[in-house]
Amino acid sequence: MELSPIYIVYFLIFCAGFLGLQVMIGAGRQATVRVKLANDRLRRMKDDAPQSVILSKMRKSRGLNDGGDLEPLFNWIGQLVLQSGLPLGTHGIYYALGGFSLSLCLTLFLLKGTLLWSLFGATAGLILPIVILTFLVKRRRNRAVTQLPEALDVIIRSLSAGHPVPVSMALVAREMPDPIGSEFGITSDEVTFGASVSASIQRMSDRVGHEDFELFSAMIRLQERTGGNLAELLRSNAKTIRERQKMRLKIKAASAEGRMSALILNVTPLLLYFGIQVISPDFYGEVSDDPKIKYMFWGVFIWMGIGNLIMRKMINFKI
Repeated sequence: MELSPIYIVYFLIFCAGFLGLQVMIGAGRQATVRVKLANDRLRRMKDDAPQSVILSKMRKSRGLNDGGDLEPLFNWIGQLVLQSGLPLGTHGIYYALGGFSLSLCLTLFLLKGTLLWSLFGATAGLILPIVILTFLVKRRRNRAVTQLPEALDVIIRSLSAGHPVPVSMALVAREMPDPIGSEFGITSDEVTFGASVSASIQRMSDRVGHEDFELFSAMIRLQERTGGNLAELLRSNAKTIRERQKMRLKIKAASAEGRMSALILNVTPLLLYFGIQVISPDFYGEVSDDPKIKYMFWGVFIWMGIGNLIMRKMINFKI
C-alpha cells in the first residue's frame, strides 16, 4: 500500500504546530519563573523591612523575647516550640492544647456519654499535640544536623577567602535552605547587632537542640579564648561531625532488623483481628460481650507496650 503524499504533509503540519505550541508554552513558563528564595528568613526580607524588625519577628514567632531568651512559662514546652521551628509564638501551643483537649472531651462525651471517656478525651487532647510537636522537633533536628557539615564547608571557604566570621555566617544564611539557613541568619543578625559570636552560636545550638551543634558551639568558645586558625578548627569539626553521622547510619542499618521485627510484631495482631472482623464478623460473636474480653484486651495492650519498651532498649544506641 503506497502512502499518499497528502498524509505526509498533514503529519508535518501537525508536528510543526505541536512544536510551535511547545515553544509558546515554554516561553510563557520562562516569563513567569520567579526566583525561589532559599529559606524563610530571605522570604521575610524581600519586603524590604529593617533587619532588626525581621529579627524581632522571627524571635517572637519562635516564642523568644527581644533578648533571644525563652519566656519563663512552662520552659520545656517552650523548648519544643522553639526547636520545632513552627511560628506558634509564646502562647500558640497553649491555645492548641486547650482546643484539642476540649474538642476530644466533648466529642467522646457525645459519643459515649460517660465522664470517664470525657476525661480520657481531655487527656488525649493534651498529649496529642505534644507528641506531634516532638515528632516535628526530631525531624527538623535531623535535617539541621545533616546540613551542618555543608554549612561549615561554606564558612571555611569564606574564611579562607579572607572574609570575617559574620560575613561567612551571612553567606550560609543566604545560600542554604531551612532549617539551617534561617538559624544561621538569626545568628548572623545577632552578631551584627552587637552580640558575641560564641553567644550567638550557643543560642543557635539551643534553638536546634542537638549535640553536634553543641560541639560546634564549644569549639567556637574555645577558639575565642585561646585563638588559632578558625578555618582549620572548623575543618576538623566538620570531619568529626561527618564521622558521627556515618556512625549513626551504621547503627541505624545494624538495628534495622530489630526495628522491622518490632513493627511486624505490633502490626500483625491488629491486622489479623480486623481481617477476621471483615471476613467473618460472627467469629467472636459469642464472646464479644463478655466483660472478661475487655480486661484481656487491656492486658494484651499493656503486654505489647512492655515488649515495645524492651525492644526499644535493645536497639536504641547512642554515640
